[in-house]
Amino acid sequence: MIQSHLFLGMNTNNQQTKDFFASPALSLSLAGVFRNAPTPRAELEDGDEGTGGCGYEGEPVEISSENTGPREQSDDAEMADASGDEDGTDGGNKKKRRKNYHRHTAEQIRVMEALFKESPHPDEKQRQQLSRQLGLSARQVKFWFQNRRTQIKAIQERHENSLLKSEMEKLREENRAMREAINKACCPSCGSTTMSKDGGVTTEEQQLRIENASLRAEIEKLRGIQGKAAEETASPNSSCSMGSNNKTNGPLENYKGLFGLEKSRILEIVEVAMDELIKMASSGEPLWVRSIETGRDILNYDEYLREFAKDASKEDCSLWKAVEASRESGVVFLEMNHLVQAFFDVKQWKSLLPCMVAKAITLDVICAGDVKSKDGIVQLMFVEHQMLTPLVPTRELYFIRYGKKLSAEKWAILDVSVPNIEKSIDASLVKCRKNPSGCIIEDKANGHCKVTWVEHTEWQKSTIPAMYRSVVLGGQAFGARHWMATLQQQCERIVFCMATNVPTKDSNGISTLAGRKSMLKLAHRLTTGFFSSVSGSRHCSWQKLSKGHEEIRFMSRKNINEPGEPQGLIACAVLSTAVPISPLALFEFLRDESRRCEWDIMLSGEPTETIVNLAKGQDRGNCTTVHAPKSKDKSNKFILQDSSTNSYESVIAFAQVDADSLKSVMTGCDSSGVSILASGFAILPDGLESKPVVITTRNKDEKGGMEGGSLLTIGFQILANPSPTANLTAEKIEAVTTLVSCTLHNIKKAMRCEIDE
Repeated sequence: MIQSHLFLGMNTNNQQTKDFFASPALSLSLAGVFRNAPTPRAELEDGDEGTGGCGYEGEPVEISSENTGPREQSDDAEMADASGDEDGTDGGNKKKRRKNYHRHTAEQIRVMEALFKESPHPDEKQRQQLSRQLGLSARQVKFWFQNRRTQIKAIQERHENSLLKSEMEKLREENRAMREAINKACCPSCGSTTMSKDGGVTTEEQQLRIENASLRAEIEKLRGIQGKAAEETASPNSSCSMGSNNKTNGPLENYKGLFGLEKSRILEIVEVAMDELIKMASSGEPLWVRSIETGRDILNYDEYLREFAKDASKEDCSLWKAVEASRESGVVFLEMNHLVQAFFDVKQWKSLLPCMVAKAITLDVICAGDVKSKDGIVQLMFVEHQMLTPLVPTRELYFIRYGKKLSAEKWAILDVSVPNIEKSIDASLVKCRKNPSGCIIEDKANGHCKVTWVEHTEWQKSTIPAMYRSVVLGGQAFGARHWMATLQQQCERIVFCMATNVPTKDSNGISTLAGRKSMLKLAHRLTTGFFSSVSGSRHCSWQKLSKGHEEIRFMSRKNINEPGEPQGLIACAVLSTAVPISPLALFEFLRDESRRCEWDIMLSGEPTETIVNLAKGQDRGNCTTVHAPKSKDKSNKFILQDSSTNSYESVIAFAQVDADSLKSVMTGCDSSGVSILASGFAILPDGLESKPVVITTRNKDEKGGMEGGSLLTIGFQILANPSPTANLTAEKIEAVTTLVSCTLHNIKKAMRCEIDE
């Protein structure tokens, strides 16, 4: 949790600085900034590193130095100091003469500032030319530039310190608010306080104390890492050894990143893993065997061990017990270069795969590669993969992502876990790791590209509900087919969103291109919000509540600063169950506007009409719609609905939105300020058609069957109280859990399924 706070804060608020862990430590800022110490005069050669000469190469911060510029020692004074003859003597004792200082004129500062903006590290020729132009010595010019870089570096470090301080204050404030809420908390069933009988702390408070202790330890760890990074900061003139010599600057060979890993070892790992990925993507039998029943490629694991000389006897079988391997190919409606860029931008990558990526953070840039094309870039990442249910925990992974341009028309994106990384972090977090995985991207005509996705992971088996066991253990939940289907669907959405020649039949109810883009952007935010509300992340404190034969998960969260959601206390309830209905039939029923009143208890049986229908894909199930009540006296609220479907899963997200706000979005106004609280459905196949994900000598003759049921997740969110400091009452818990249980009852009744009494 603290990682996301700190890393995201640094990425969004301090983009002009170097990476958080590659920047100098807090030592300089604590010594020279917080105590307002004067900036030390630079004494190093140009390009040297130290407290006097800064190696920062980013865009300079705009500050005035006309009245605060550092004083420079004249050449005469320096020569006098060197010789010692002009100090004079008195009775054989030398008295050191006070050095002569002078300030630069406003015109000199202006000219040097102009050059500094273009080149913070001028070469010898530029310094000589500037010295002649301004009437200064080349040494004075060099000192001015070194001191200017030091000055900017101090300001940036002051900003980094303020960010850390604000994060600490925010954590303290949240902790105080949670403690106050716990003291006033009520039991969901009886309404009494949750304080223990002996007056001690509650279980919730104990958990908070443990979490706060963990957060404090993480902050101290980050500070220590940052302090070490300052001592190992490389020269700005050094270049990364991976790729061509014309690449942008990167770390030195003695680089040590977040987990103290040597750069040479990391580069060795990714190069070997890249060769394995390319072979895994292009090889056929006997490495991959095509299943006649499902058409999927199945990995022959015995052949894999022989091909890549793996020593299975050295693996820790007590930890890594399950192996998943899958491969899928398909055409993606997006240009190759745009797709490659998206893989190395965390926000874009998460937006491309929102239903599968709960969290993604770039922890460190080990090698910058080519800035424009991303060729040779090496990143250390943390990712949390999810299923759309709180019953299945998310998979948390640390891995290296490496991009390599194989030819003018082909790219390879590699993801691979670093061996023994669990020794450097909390072992409880390391439950999954990636063998060489990723994708090969080939450019095709007309803005298309072919993607071959390979997913090969090992994970520690954990308790999984029976209804999800086939999907998870069969490798469908996190396999290549799921990744490919999601990628194709989202790339198609981007193309439809940016298209300027959409037929009228695919854009009913909105007359302008700006209105269409604004509506689709709002719909994407709606669906992404629904994904977050049903996540099984360990940071979500789900609680169980039995209602009849169903087990409902509920939790509450507080929204204080997020403008896209209503402010206050939000209650969430989620129910996941298996229903004997095919995924396609269930999806078509739930998105049918004429039958909405059969399951939506919020409408109280009132019919609705569709006033907007926007296509966002070739399948008619991929669309954004707006429903309005037919009763004119109830037209202050519209229902915004976003439907998505692919070969693996289907999702329907919806929310009641203020009619006036939605009408403004339909005309093309910015949708970022529209408040929505997402609810919806996630529909997955039950996975009973699954085959083994790898073939070994033990399972190569096993059979499997095919049946067509659905795994349905229903999620509702309500605003329990407009005050974020309010407590979640038993009445609100009953209200939100009743929504999901009654909705499931209505669906079963409408689809004529057996209803449990």
